[in-house]
Order: sequence, then structure tokens, then C-alpha cells
Amino acid sequence: MLFPESPATDNPSPLTSRRGALGTLGLAGITLAASSTPASAFLFSKKDTPPVVQVKGGSPAPTRKTGNAIQAASFEGLPQAWVATQGSLIPEYTRYLNSLKLQRLEPQQVIAAHAKQKGVVWNRLPPKQWWTRMGYTLRVVDRIAVYLNMPVEEIVSAYRCPVYNAQCEGAKVGSWHQANVAVDVKFPVKASVITATTRNLRDRGLFKGGVGGYSSFTHIDTRGVNNNW
Repeated sequence: MLFPESPATDNPSPLTSRRGALGTLGLAGITLAASSTPASAFLFSKKDTPPVVQVKGGSPAPTRKTGNAIQAASFEGLPQAWVATQGSLIPEYTRYLNSLKLQRLEPQQVIAAHAKQKGVVWNRLPPKQWWTRMGYTLRVVDRIAVYLNMPVEEIVSAYRCPVYNAQCEGAKVGSWHQANVAVDVKFPVKASVITATTRNLRDRGLFKGGVGGYSSFTHIDTRGVNNNW
């Protein structure tokens, strides 16, 4: 398996009945995920490698910011009302996301997914003790982007706090977004292509989790048990 799994050290209160599945989460031992080798090199032989979908020109690895540049970039394009509620957590979370050394996914894309409002309810950044959970999931998304040789267009949704989740149409009470192990993601091709490719890579050992196909995005989570919808 490409991403070894290790037990999580905490249990999300909205999903206590699913502790067994969440026990597979964590970042310890995920050394291959940080390398620059495409996922296909680990998963397939030359004989059975499926066709790779390409976007003309591909996408170079993002330029990593450090120090004051991270501080300045952390707040770019974010609603001021939301920034005021999150304070110093924003640059701190940006530094954590930078530490993942993702190749096709920018920290600002992840943070922007949290800076959303439903009615009068704002979403928020995940609890700090759960950050590594999303790190695992983001590495899966980044591996898919590397395999397809294309950028991630948008993280539509990542962590959703319970109050915000309740305002999201179609969201379940026990949503894996509340456990900070799920993202809804767009790539610059049809969502159906991403859904099929993600299921293919997952079934060949990239990760264990759920893959949901929607008209404009793909849901990917690392719950530890495979599921499709």
C-alpha cells in the first residue's frame, strides 16, 4: 500500500460510533507520500498502467513561501469578517500546510474552503489537534493530481464545523467533513473522470476511504473503509 496507516490519537465527538474506521487515520509513516514520484510508479507495472488523462502544459510545483511571505499570503482574498474570527490560527495553519510539501495544491486553496458562510453561520478552521487528519487526505488529493499531471482547481469543501455543516444542503449529521478527513474537490476536467480515476487508484492501494461522484466535484475521504456513491 502506498500510504501506510497508523492509529489516530483522538476521537471526533460527532462520529464516536466510527472509532474503528478513524483508527486508520494519521500521518506517521507516510514517507512515500512526501516524495516526488508519481503514484502510478508505486501502483502499476508498465503492463497494466491505465491511460493517464493530461491537461495541456501540466502544472509545475507551487513555489513555497517562508517566513513573512507565509504571514502575508495567509490572508489573501479571505473575507475580513472570517479572518477576524480565526486570528493567528490562519498563518499557523498555512505553515502546517506548507510543511506537507504538496506538489499541485496550494495552502491558500485549502484555507479558502473554510472561509465560507451559510446565512449568518460561518465555517471555521479545524481544531488544531485534528490538522494531521486533513494532511493525510490532502496528500491523497495531491497524489491524484500528480498522477493526472494537472493542478487542483478548487477545494470546494474540507472541514465543516457542526453548526456550519447543519446549514449545508444534503450534508449528513455524521458527515466525514466534520471529522476533518474529507474534501470535495474539483479538477480542470469532468468530475466523472476524477471520480473514476480516484476509485481506480484507491482500489489499487493508494488509500482506504470513500469516493462520491457528483456533477461538478468529487468527494474523497480517508475514513479507512472503502465506500462508493
